[in-house]
Amino acid sequence: MLQHCHICSQQRRIKPLSKDNLINPLNKNTVINFLPGMFWAIVILILTGLPGNYFPEIHSFWDWLAPDKMIHLFMFGSFTYLVIWGVRSQYTIKKNRLRLIIITAVLGFFYGGLTEILQSTIFIRRDGNIYDFMANTLGGGLGILLFHLLYRKKYHSKEN
Repeated sequence: MLQHCHICSQQRRIKPLSKDNLINPLNKNTVINFLPGMFWAIVILILTGLPGNYFPEIHSFWDWLAPDKMIHLFMFGSFTYLVIWGVRSQYTIKKNRLRLIIITAVLGFFYGGLTEILQSTIFIRRDGNIYDFMANTLGGGLGILLFHLLYRKKYHSKEN
């Protein structure tokens, strides 16, 4: 079936929407595709739960440009990238694309918030703060944007 691709603005052959190309959480391939994202979520939880005696404290807004915030950007950017990569086969269907972006963004937002809440309530010698949460959220958005740009480039190069 030929349809207009909204990623690369060209006609391309796509699979019609069916049970086979919808996300099925019980499908073995779906679980395998999500393993990198799940593994990275565990790594983030471990890293954010480590005692914080060696991390610098943040006292002002400008301190948020410190290396600590860049680490938060990287961790959560990688997380959302890996999560949306897990559903990459769904991304070609325009009907699913916005939904997948929103679900991934919300997941990254809440996971970033959860790590900060855990730091301020449960983890020893850790303090959750709003600037870390902002860096988590921004990193998550950058991970989604990076996926979209690389995915789009991949389809442009295949068509040319």
